[in-house]
Amino acid sequence: MEITIEKNSGYCFGVEFAIQMAEDEMATGEPLYCLGDIVHNSMEVERLAAKGLKIINHEQLKELSNCKVLIRAHGEPPETYKLALENNIELVDASCPVVLKLQNRVKSSFDAIDSKEGQIVIYGQQGHAEVVGINGQTGGKAIVVTTEEDLKQVDFSKPVTLYSQTTKSTQGFYKMKDTIEERIRAAGKKPEETFDANDSICRQVSNREPQLRKFSKEVDVILFVSGKKSSNGKALYSVCKQENERSYFIENESEIEQDWIHSTDKIGICGATSTPMWLMERVQAHVQNQHWQ
Repeated sequence: MEITIEKNSGYCFGVEFAIQMAEDEMATGEPLYCLGDIVHNSMEVERLAAKGLKIINHEQLKELSNCKVLIRAHGEPPETYKLALENNIELVDASCPVVLKLQNRVKSSFDAIDSKEGQIVIYGQQGHAEVVGINGQTGGKAIVVTTEEDLKQVDFSKPVTLYSQTTKSTQGFYKMKDTIEERIRAAGKKPEETFDANDSICRQVSNREPQLRKFSKEVDVILFVSGKKSSNGKALYSVCKQENERSYFIENESEIEQDWIHSTDKIGICGATSTPMWLMERVQAHVQNQHWQ
């Protein structure tokens, strides 16, 4: 049986940077808190928790003072920095540079169009940590859309500026862009005059789509390893599933079912930008050590 781990799978540089920062800080022996799961992968969260990383939420942050708190790659809204200053909390800021750049762009756009009754629209997942941080740049005034149904919140007779969560599907973003243009025309306006669409998807993420399409066609079975909470994982898994019907979404090796795999199959293992390589290697070892029909 041939088992291959897709060479481009695993951590993006933003997640890798955040985890490295956490490990470096914990090596000093000082307590370290992390605002939310450091990565959308429960196996990695458990590994780091065993090393001493304490996961907290925003309510718990309000009760802390005189300590160190890590901001994960997703970034945070301005209120978090304000609270840290008031409570004498030292922030270890591991915000992804791509996310920080997007936050700055959204803030500039909002400042420019707010007085003209313009609207910032974010194509993303409502409540996702990155989206909360981006929306924070607008004082919570941005409109978050995930599906076409969500567009009913938008007034298409007024200017619209569109951005995307960095880990969303490129295909989904451009479909949303086209739909918004149609709605603007239906409202009697010209998109070229009142609509500004910004593809802010991270290229480390979007470049994986064509690579995964190719990889999915080259094997018989895809084992896609990802945390259930990962927005990027869901998007990339759907790419695999489109190309290879025998694609399976698993969180770890214990979820692999016996009837998925035959002894003569070529197996492909891949994952999200939040999937650690050690976990994909563990899945590979498990498949190698099983007896398949």
